[in-house]
Amino acid sequence: MHFPASGVDTPFWLPALVAFVISFFTSMGGVSGAFLLLPFQVNILGYTAPSVSATNQLFNVVAIPSGVYRYIREGRMVWPLTWAVVIGTVPGVFIGAWLRIVYLPDPRHFKFFAGLVLLYLGVSLLLDAAKKGAGAVAQSNPIDSFKVKMKTGFSMKRVEYEFAGETVGFSPAGVLALCLAVGIVGGVYGIGGGAIIAPILVASFGIPVYPVAGAALTGTFITSVAGVLFFQLLALSYTEQSVAPDWPLGLLFGAGGFAGMYLGARCQRYVPARAIKLLLCGCILFVALKYVVSFFMS
Repeated sequence: MHFPASGVDTPFWLPALVAFVISFFTSMGGVSGAFLLLPFQVNILGYTAPSVSATNQLFNVVAIPSGVYRYIREGRMVWPLTWAVVIGTVPGVFIGAWLRIVYLPDPRHFKFFAGLVLLYLGVSLLLDAAKKGAGAVAQSNPIDSFKVKMKTGFSMKRVEYEFAGETVGFSPAGVLALCLAVGIVGGVYGIGGGAIIAPILVASFGIPVYPVAGAALTGTFITSVAGVLFFQLLALSYTEQSVAPDWPLGLLFGAGGFAGMYLGARCQRYVPARAIKLLLCGCILFVALKYVVSFFMS
């Protein structure tokens, strides 16, 4: 099947299948899988135009709602955390999208930048997974044991909630500040920011991976909507480059991701937290090292 906007030739079933497999596993950690779809598009499909970032974000828009729905249904959403992530990352995504087009159109430089981002994520996850107690609690317990129970109202200083019998807290102001920077990087990379913020919330803020997932995916969805619209508008000015998303290709990726995320969100509570972190870490470090090494070897 040929996709004129991106110039990609691939069997029509391959994008959906790849997205399904990736999203099933990554959605358990609050990551859409877009960070792995990008290398697949660049290296396997040969899609290197700036619009690959927009297509990646279109995948997020289509795929994420099924996983978010599952987390909401099971009562595992920390809404103050979700809105802090959204409000912080949206402005950064706009800035990042512009930087991607103006300063990082060269595929070689873009892959090096992506490799550095992924390397940071992988090391953060590895260090967090190595901590004592990082493997708690994958359970076949009743779903009520995984529900979030708020203990305080919204405050910019601190929000606390109860999860799996433990009290967890965070500073919304700190999350907002961090997410602004994360949004810029996420906008450049085409992942909406959630794939970066999820590991940081787990590793640096000490928030359990289980309730982080729903908040991170919701933030990624909303910021990706903004990113797709922004890339579409930029396409009106940057006509000499392929900037707007490849809609048919992005929708195929999204269809596979939609099914994968729903199943991943449903299965998450049965998988140990350490296993989720190590799985993401292995995938991230493999791609990161390949990108960074290839930059210096070429």
